[in-house]
Amino acid sequence: MLVFQKRDPDVGGIFTQAPMPLIKDDEVLIQVLYTSICGTDYHIYSWDAWSASRVKPPTIMGHEFVGQIIEIGPKNSTHKIGDIVVAETHIICNECEHCKANHGHICKNTKVIGVDTDGCFAQYIALPAQNALIMNDLDVPLEQLSMLEPLGNAVHTINSTNVKDKTVVINGCGPIGLMAIDVAKANGAKQVIVVDINPYRLDLAQKLHADVILNANEVDVVKTILELTHGYGVDVVAEMSGHPQAILNAFKFLKDGGHMAMLGVASNPFMMDISKDIVFKGITIAGITGRRMFETWDQIKAYLKRKALHLDIIHTHTLPFISLELGMEYMASGQCGKVVLKVSDKQ
Repeated sequence: MLVFQKRDPDVGGIFTQAPMPLIKDDEVLIQVLYTSICGTDYHIYSWDAWSASRVKPPTIMGHEFVGQIIEIGPKNSTHKIGDIVVAETHIICNECEHCKANHGHICKNTKVIGVDTDGCFAQYIALPAQNALIMNDLDVPLEQLSMLEPLGNAVHTINSTNVKDKTVVINGCGPIGLMAIDVAKANGAKQVIVVDINPYRLDLAQKLHADVILNANEVDVVKTILELTHGYGVDVVAEMSGHPQAILNAFKFLKDGGHMAMLGVASNPFMMDISKDIVFKGITIAGITGRRMFETWDQIKAYLKRKALHLDIIHTHTLPFISLELGMEYMASGQCGKVVLKVSDKQ
């Protein structure tokens, strides 16, 4: 089968042939139909410090996809041949304290497909059956189904608190931040303010009907948001950027007693005044990782069934699988929303 492999600990990757995966008794074999490119994939492709410390080449990259089941292990009674599935990309142990407490999203033994195990930049992938989530009942284009895993990050972030009738800042408008605009709106937020420096992404935010759009290169974000909120600050911040200055700003314009949901990951440690900006403000911080298993997935399906989201706006490019490296160029330029690759046709 054709795969895109991170063969060496260096920039880039290579298309090559690999053996078809063999499934275990509790696994399924999936033909990949569409896969989308994530920021994590770009980090691995670029081979930054995080990738060098985590990924062990050679490995097949990629973790966001939609596919069709073509083989089922004998211990699996929940799937059938032909099912359309997406992946919960965190493979958990089901045995640790967190897993047993129904907190699999923080399993201490998590393996992420395309990072710790071979991924979906391939024509076929084997997965544990519990990670293959059936989407037969959704009236959603296959290209957009390939985007549900990052959508789950946005859903988990926004649903970490009640945003109904509240003012929410989406701090960073990468694809997950854009999805968070949609989710906050669907949840009844009174006002959604977005902050970024990328005009292309801010234009997408406008198409998603964000109420206030701020380019942090053009305005004093803290001053502007405090003025908009009569000096009080906003009720909720969804921190999606991972940029140190953006994070420091967010703690300044979050109101006393507000809620900070943090999904963005900073590349390096940085200094902040915890006493002034957290303790004395009495704020609540929620660290967000992955998706709650499998509550978040139930919420995703509920949004999609009521047509509450606009993934078509966030999905900006579809390319053939063989043009994956062009997709990486789009990612590097920032002139894209979600880039989706067509791998094969539905049978």
